Amino acid sequence: MDQLINSLFWTELLGSLQTWLITELPGLLIIILVVLIVMRLIKFTINKVKRSLIKRADEDENVDTQEVEKRVNTLMGITYGVVRIVILAVLIMIILAKFAVNIGPILASAGIVGLALGFGAQELVRDYISGFFMLLENQVRVGDVAIINGTGGLVEKIELRTISLRDLSGVVHIFQNGKVNTLSNMTKEWSAIVLDIGVAYKEDVERVMKIIKDVGDELQSDPEFSDKIIAPIEVMGLDSFGDSALVIRARIKTKPIQQWFTGREFRKRLKKVFDRENIEIPFPHRTVYWGEEINPLKLDMKKEQGAGTK
Repeated sequence: MDQLINSLFWTELLGSLQTWLITELPGLLIIILVVLIVMRLIKFTINKVKRSLIKRADEDENVDTQEVEKRVNTLMGITYGVVRIVILAVLIMIILAKFAVNIGPILASAGIVGLALGFGAQELVRDYISGFFMLLENQVRVGDVAIINGTGGLVEKIELRTISLRDLSGVVHIFQNGKVNTLSNMTKEWSAIVLDIGVAYKEDVERVMKIIKDVGDELQSDPEFSDKIIAPIEVMGLDSFGDSALVIRARIKTKPIQQWFTGREFRKRLKKVFDRENIEIPFPHRTVYWGEEINPLKLDMKKEQGAGTK
């Protein structure tokens, strides 16, 4: 009797397996093949888009190709990883359904776990999303000088979760991307140094402005600075009346991060020309006016009159 039951069991099992292999397996193999082809096509498309973006950046002389390549690789890698996870998850659900596994409870459990993780890691998710859009929109790059939440410095590292900034003292500041409220990039595409030049009230403003313009043109023609300055100096004119000086404003446009070096050299040369042309650079001072001159003899007479009265 036991042998008969075992024989029937194995017969039914082999029959069910044969039926499954004939009816279900071809469809499952086709689905797996389609998924592999789709993933290959997606990878090919992403690589093609990546090469196209890098080639376009390489053709533009004003764009740093290496930084663009880093940003593109990061974004495309994230995109491909997300798409691959979604496709594999769908494929696993289809395979489980082919094996007659009820995927309803699995989907419900996954939804509950995902919701719990979402509440628990919402700050982490916010950091990653902010970092992704920071890279996508090219707001800041490694090597830029930026001010983040009021702290200025050189951007040393940009990741999906954090951004690292080193200030002039060498201190490294690390900010979560989701908590970056203000970001000011001082070296994107081009930079500029704004100069507020004070001269004495007695000086001829037109003459001073011409001297400033000449010094700027001379600096731009210098081979050491010609590749750093991208436009002639802009002398905007008399900007304000200070307590002891007339303030003339000017601006020099430079390549990124070159504005401070160029500004120091311009000030040094301008000081030499001002000294040669006898143009006074004033310093704060005060003039005190007395209402009445004090005479020591009169002061003594007043004292004697006061003593005689007593």
